[in-house]
Amino acid sequence: MFIFEMLKSLLLGIVEGITEWLPVSSTGHLLLFDEFIHIDAFKDPSFKNLVIQVMQLGAIMAVVVLYFKRLNPFSLKKSQTETKNTWLLWSKIIVAVIPGGCAVVAMKLLGRDIPDDPVIIAAALVAYGIAFIIIERNRKDKAFRIRSADDLDYKTAFGIGLFQVLSIIPGTSRSGSTILGAMLLGVDRTAAADFSFFLAIPAMAGSSGLEVLDYVKDAVDGTAPAFGAEQIAVLAVATLVSFAVSMVAIKFLTGFVRRHSFESFAWYRIAIGIILLGYFLIFA
Repeated sequence: MFIFEMLKSLLLGIVEGITEWLPVSSTGHLLLFDEFIHIDAFKDPSFKNLVIQVMQLGAIMAVVVLYFKRLNPFSLKKSQTETKNTWLLWSKIIVAVIPGGCAVVAMKLLGRDIPDDPVIIAAALVAYGIAFIIIERNRKDKAFRIRSADDLDYKTAFGIGLFQVLSIIPGTSRSGSTILGAMLLGVDRTAAADFSFFLAIPAMAGSSGLEVLDYVKDAVDGTAPAFGAEQIAVLAVATLVSFAVSMVAIKFLTGFVRRHSFESFAWYRIAIGIILLGYFLIFA
């Protein structure tokens, strides 16, 4: 049984690593996974949420590793101009994080939980899929005004951050929200994908970090279960696989958007959304 649980954890990490970065909604896919492939350690909802949050931290590390040279302002190999540009890029990332950070803090203070309704997730998958198709077809053969993440101005960065707030609605996809928003604001696909990756570092690290701290606090208070060997193994396997698969998924997406539109992802979202909607309306 332990081997089967590890295989399930491996599959979970693969699903997270792929769907966290492609604009197809990791939430929708993890919902499907949890519906059909049950992990024994997930019988406790708080531990299941912890695994999802830590897997996201594993996925973020893939961005740090792949873009370390570009995002590292302390590199001695960079010229003075390159170092300045790196700091400017980070300042735009921080500006873009502000709207989402304020939204999360507001929800915490109000004691509001993020809705996790399968119908909402399915509807968001379909709605964003349609939005991608409309935007791609309207932008066809039109020039984008911003072709590199380094060329973003602060107003555009903040605007992308406002679109990221929409990702609070499960099923929209964080990467989908930021990429859609960036394209609407005149950022080309490659630059939009790059900035979405960069924005994920503080955004997801902050969100996941808070959830992990909450779990640790609850574990100390005795309201959350302590780890056993099985829980540690599930957490480790899912996180490591999420990191490794994220490396591949990010490289794939950056290469894909140079040659193709997001329309194929849009049709995939619509198909998965309809499947989810039909399944939960009939069997729930």
